[in-house]
Amino acid sequence: MSAPEPVLVASLFAPLLEGLIELLGSLDAEEWERPTVNPQWSVKDMAAHLLGGDVSILSRHRDRFLFSGDPFRQWNSLVELINHLNTEWVAATGRLSPRLLVDMLRFTGEQATAFFQTIDPYELGGPVSWAGNDPAPNWLDLAREYTERWHHQQQIRDAVGKPGFNEPAFMAPVLRAFVFAWPVANAAIVAPEGTLLKLQIAGEAGGEWFLRREPAGWQLHTEVDGDPACLIQVDQEIAWRLFCRDMQPEQAAPHFEFNGDRSLAEPILQMKSVIV
Repeated sequence: MSAPEPVLVASLFAPLLEGLIELLGSLDAEEWERPTVNPQWSVKDMAAHLLGGDVSILSRHRDRFLFSGDPFRQWNSLVELINHLNTEWVAATGRLSPRLLVDMLRFTGEQATAFFQTIDPYELGGPVSWAGNDPAPNWLDLAREYTERWHHQQQIRDAVGKPGFNEPAFMAPVLRAFVFAWPVANAAIVAPEGTLLKLQIAGEAGGEWFLRREPAGWQLHTEVDGDPACLIQVDQEIAWRLFCRDMQPEQAAPHFEFNGDRSLAEPILQMKSVIV
């Protein structure tokens, strides 16, 4: 058996930022106002949300500035707090012009990218809640930051019809990070020890992963001997959109193939690799 390798992404933040700045700089006034997959947010709102992510990282983690707002006590209150802060931030930045927003994204993005380079990926850091790791190694937290920036940029690209950064070098780390949520999604499924599930994500950025039922619960592996009780197959485009909730489970389900005991594997349709 082989455990998944760390997903190391520090070198990817700079080109991803460069691509975002180039993309936003190419948009006309109409494109800035187009709706994204989140119908309440325009392209400009999504860009402002990315700016808010940089500001939060630099303030909380680099500068150790503690926000004195109400603490959350359970998962629902965490989601509610994040949604509230996001809504407030996007509303407040509505007065920014697109030009100023791009300039600010370049400024904060370069500082965030530089900060990420200073983090030891193998030290333990904060939790990555959707992966169930508390504390999590820094490489997983950095991978979460990368997937956040990558998938919001994809949402902007989808809205304006300008694809990019879907090459394996940029998408494969996203999928490799997202599958760490699989054991959490399957946690309630009871099965005999040694039961295997296999996930095949098709496409140049895809791969194969296994869940194995062990005494401590379902564990993620990249190589395991034995026949799976269920083989799950899905295309990479469907996979990332479902795990980010750009697609809902009922929309994605027809694109999944389950060969074997579907009842063991179907929770993957509820898997979330973002806090929503």
